[in-house]
Amino acid sequence: MHYNNSLSMTQSSEQTALAPGYRLAEYTIVRQLSHGGFSVVYLALDDKDQKFAIKEYLPRQLACRDENGDVTVRHELDRDAFNLGLKCFFEEGRVLAEIEHPNVVRVTNFFRANQTVYMVMEYAEGRSLGRELELAGGRLEERRLRNCFAALLAGLREVHLHRLLHLDIKPANIYLRRGGAPLLLDFGAARQTLLRGNERFAAMYTPGYAAPEQYDREQPLGPWTDIYAVGACLYSCMGGGTPQAANLRRQEDRLVPASTLFRYDYSPELIALVDECLSLTPDARPASLMVVQKRLMATPFSAPEERPAPETGNRLVCWLKGLTGRSS
Repeated sequence: MHYNNSLSMTQSSEQTALAPGYRLAEYTIVRQLSHGGFSVVYLALDDKDQKFAIKEYLPRQLACRDENGDVTVRHELDRDAFNLGLKCFFEEGRVLAEIEHPNVVRVTNFFRANQTVYMVMEYAEGRSLGRELELAGGRLEERRLRNCFAALLAGLREVHLHRLLHLDIKPANIYLRRGGAPLLLDFGAARQTLLRGNERFAAMYTPGYAAPEQYDREQPLGPWTDIYAVGACLYSCMGGGTPQAANLRRQEDRLVPASTLFRYDYSPELIALVDECLSLTPDARPASLMVVQKRLMATPFSAPEERPAPETGNRLVCWLKGLTGRSS
């Protein structure tokens, strides 16, 4: 089947996604998979009909697409910011292409086209951890959580060894292959660079999963930043929902600790780990990803605290006494 590079006539010149059938290097766009403030991800086929996910650098607040498909900067004053993000995005693709790990998305190619950069990644069948959590009723059992995150951290450690941070770990960016193996997706280093350099992007953090230092331009980012996000993901997967945003916690910390919320459902060891990871101060978090991973892999672990039996017997006695009193 022949495809041409014309954009859909129903889309405006500022549309964000390339149309299905668009020919991009040796790939053909099938459909849009997702979009955010900084990029668009497509499902594409190569000339051998192999599936790939292609991520396009397109920061909406800085750029738009013209009628020819080129990505253009909206205002000349934003060109430096756009180029900085472009450089970081390209560098991110270069580093990820060097990483071969079963728990990190594989980048197979990256190239320039349409005045922007594209990152070609493996396409894995499965679903996000966020979706898995919904199907499981909002919480996952402890052994499964430990196995999933221990494997995920093996991949994240490899990423850190290549001097790259993820900076956007959340259930939506953790993908579960059909066999259940976790895969780390959608790195945010380029996005983070723009966020810390431009006030307009402050709202682009993922509230609840972003560490406190990601809101503060004066504080350095490091492995401890990803450790906070891992703790937030664990908290969410234990049934706590999305944690209170870190910047709001700094003002008034209303996050119910895992040690309070999950004491009857999960082991004391896992609960303590989650609370440490979610510390507002980086120094109070676990010292490294290896430490977190070892604690997740530690076996055997203790049983959850025993839930107190309801005082039904006492209430029944009082109720019977009340009946006796009324009948006499």
